[in-house]
Amino acid sequence: MNRTLEFAGTVRHDGRGGLVDDLATLDQLAAWTDVRPVSEELRLRVVELRRAVRSLLAHAVRVGERLDAPHLMPLGSALDLVNDTAARVPRAARLEWGEPVRLRYDDRAEAPERLLADLATAAIEFLAGDERENLRACPAPRCIRYFVKAHPQQQWCKPSCGNRARVSRHYRRAHD
Repeated sequence: MNRTLEFAGTVRHDGRGGLVDDLATLDQLAAWTDVRPVSEELRLRVVELRRAVRSLLAHAVRVGERLDAPHLMPLGSALDLVNDTAARVPRAARLEWGEPVRLRYDDRAEAPERLLADLATAAIEFLAGDERENLRACPAPRCIRYFVKAHPQQQWCKPSCGNRARVSRHYRRAHD
């Protein structure tokens, strides 16, 4: 799965009208990433970056009203946060002579800053890349996920969302 969509997918519908945050605790953040130790400050920064990334995804697909709409940022704020976060960790190209000659990127960032910069950079590369034209917001009832449309017939992020949409449509027809 795409790193940006995986990151954005750490918040989802709970099936009862609310949202579930897979990064709500330090233990959940530690399980999701390989950065150690994690802190509450890092968790809050990761969650805020996720909010910005989800806002950019929503803007990219021109999504309408969804359950997560009140949690989205204005476009300018989201762009500033993602760009500033990616720029906090400078990276230098380093040429290593040998067999074979290799290019390596070097930085002296601490693991928490590297995590944030990598997540922001992945979002920038995804949104500026070719996959963006196939980015979709799942139209299933209560779903707030994004996905990259893999084939022409794909309409939902996963089969269970398609099933939920069909059941909802059938229920509306039967009770109207």
